Amino acid sequence: MLLIASTFGPFSFVEVAMILTGVSILALLKQRANRKEFHLPFGDGTVIFAAGMWAALLIVTRLFDRPLGQSILALACAAVIALAGARERAKRPADDLPPPDEAPTVRLPREPPPPPRQPGPSPAPPRSAHPRADPPDSPPT
Repeated sequence: MLLIASTFGPFSFVEVAMILTGVSILALLKQRANRKEFHLPFGDGTVIFAAGMWAALLIVTRLFDRPLGQSILALACAAVIALAGARERAKRPADDLPPPDEAPTVRLPREPPPPPRQPGPSPAPPRSAHPRADPPDSPPT
C-alpha cells in the first residue's frame, strides 16, 4: 500500500505502472489466501520478486522528479516486496502449488444468534439443593 501511496504528485505512465504492480501483488496474495489454484511460471516467489525489482526500477527512473524522502520510502517498500518474493522462492520451489499435506483454510459457519428474549418477568435464579451450604474450606458448625 505504501508503494501505491508513493505515487501521489505529478502523474505519468510510471505511476500507473507502479499502481498496477502494487494492485497485482495484492490480488495474487488475496487469491492465494483464498486457496485458488493456478499456475504462474517460475512460481509465486519469483513473480513477487520480479514485481519488487520492477517497482524499484520505476522508482529510480523518477528519482529526481520527486522529493528525496518520498523516493527513499518508495525504494524501501520495493525492497521489502523483492525480499519477500525471494524469501517465498526459497521457502517453496518453483511449482507454486502448496504441498498436499497442508490443510486448506476452511471458513467455519457462524453460530446462529441466540433466540430473542420473550417479554415478561425475568425468570427467578435457580435454587440450590441446600439452602445454606457452607463453603468447602470452612469447618463444620
